[in-house]
This record gives sequence, C-alpha cells and structure tokens, in this order.
Amino acid sequence: MNKAKFLLIFTITILALFTMFFLANPSYQKSIEAKFYYKTGVYDLAYLLSKEAFELDNYNKMATTIMTHSKLAMEYESYIKDSKKYTQEIKELLKQNSLSKSDKAKIKLISEIMVKRYQKLTPSVAIDKNLKQNARKIYENFRKILEKVDS
Repeated sequence: MNKAKFLLIFTITILALFTMFFLANPSYQKSIEAKFYYKTGVYDLAYLLSKEAFELDNYNKMATTIMTHSKLAMEYESYIKDSKKYTQEIKELLKQNSLSKSDKAKIKLISEIMVKRYQKLTPSVAIDKNLKQNARKIYENFRKILEKVDS
C-alpha cells in the first residue's frame, strides 16, 4: 500500500472515530443541540442545554462557549423586553396634559436606569447583530429622553 492511500485511510478512520465520539457522547449531543438553538435565537433553551452539557463534562469547551454566549444574548433580550415596558410607561405619562414633578422624576429615573443598564451589557462579536443594534437604538432613545428631562 502506498503512502497516499495509507494517509487517506488513516484520515478517514480518525474522522469517523471523532464523529462517533461526538454522536455517542451525551455532553456533545447536548452541545450540538444547544448550538442549534443559539443560532436560531432561542437563547434560554440554548443556555439550559449547554449548562446540562457542561455539567456532564466540564471539559466540553463547546458547552462553555455556548453557555456564555447564550447568557450574554439573554441579557440583551431582557434589556430590550424591559425597554418596551418602560417606554409604554413613559408614553402613558406623556399623554397627560401636564407633567408633575414626580412624573418627570419617574421618567428621569427610568431613563437613567436604562442608560446605565445598556452600558453594563457586555459587548461581544458572538451576539446577533440585530440584537445589538436594537439595544443600541433603545439606549440612544433613553439617552435622548434623559437629555430632554435634564434640560
């Protein structure tokens, strides 16, 4: 058998063994499933599955990475979700004919919280661009509201 044939068979055998390992190992099965959910934007399920995978094998780097990225993405999602609730609250206050001092203080407090909360979000290249862009737009809106309330 010549050297090229041997290397080809050896390489195919190694790839087959790695594939069987990944398919047979429950930790990596969960990691692969978690990665699918992460890529499709179901971050809470991706986090749970990657955490389970990590608990099965704490040397599973794929699980660690997905768990970390999912947690960051969930923080962005939470920021966006909360912003909708707070924006609605501010809109309700602005429907009044005039704002009281306490209403202005409430708008200022909400805006300060959302601005500071955005600044605490961890930037990462692994986070979906749309998620980051939405959070950035929300931050800019709350920053503008805060500027208007302060003036």
